[in-house]
Amino acid sequence: MKLGLGAAILAPNLLSGLENPINSNVDSVLDSFFTLNNGAKIPRLGLGLWRIKNNIVENVIKEALKIGYRHFDTAQAYENEKGVGMAVRNYNIERDKLFITSKIRAEYKDYKSASKSIDDSLKLMKLDFIDLMLIHSPQPWKDFRGGDYFNQNVEVYKALEDAQKAGKVHSIGVSNFLQKDLENIFKHCTIKPAVNQILTHIGNTPFDLIEYCKSKDLVVEAYSPIAHGELLKDPSIKAMADKYHVSPAQLSIRYTLELGLVSLPKSKTPGFIAQNADVNFSISKEDLESLKKLHFKDYGEHSYFPVFSGK
Repeated sequence: MKLGLGAAILAPNLLSGLENPINSNVDSVLDSFFTLNNGAKIPRLGLGLWRIKNNIVENVIKEALKIGYRHFDTAQAYENEKGVGMAVRNYNIERDKLFITSKIRAEYKDYKSASKSIDDSLKLMKLDFIDLMLIHSPQPWKDFRGGDYFNQNVEVYKALEDAQKAGKVHSIGVSNFLQKDLENIFKHCTIKPAVNQILTHIGNTPFDLIEYCKSKDLVVEAYSPIAHGELLKDPSIKAMADKYHVSPAQLSIRYTLELGLVSLPKSKTPGFIAQNADVNFSISKEDLESLKKLHFKDYGEHSYFPVFSGK
């Protein structure tokens, strides 16, 4: 089963990097990849690890590995990198079959602290390299969407570039960056960012930003594709999910995949982790257009980004 027409219309360049197009079994999603602009392959479906405590994240990852997940998304701010590393080291699977992402704390806005934090992440996880390292936010959380921090972000990105050159990380990128933030990086970088990880879900889809990233050969990752679970409660989402004989969560994840994005749903429950990967259906062009037109003004306690903001 191929991706819906809406995905090809929205993001043809992103879709051109797709391998193993979706068919009728779960493995096809878990085994499909995008090729990043540096040639590295990134699985199209990953497991988000936000708010999964360090003492249980190892078991969560092990259960996900049994299901077939190979892509795991953590961050220094999640404070569970140690457990992530334990899972990677203790599960009987080759390291090069896994894709581990972490992110530099949003509060680190100079070269020295950013560079040290990358080394600290490697030490915590006891890994030789991290597959993808991102700047978590263009601003510290307490000033999110406040000042531009252009000069500081250039310093932090230089630390990422040097880490990639040293082999500490294989790919680098950003998260929560708007077009102006990306333009600032492009003016100064020697290695193009490969990824921009942004909040994207039904009812809150930054189409212009996605298109801009696509035009610059960045893969876009969608975090919180289920909007912290709030989409599960919406009657219109439930009705459309019933039409496809899937759950609202599955419809929400499939929506981001149809847009040509990497999807990063979060769960710590094995049943839901498995269900979130069972998304081998296609949303019709008409239904996709309807979903793209939805707009939710309020969807719960965390109305913009799924990390502690200090606000």
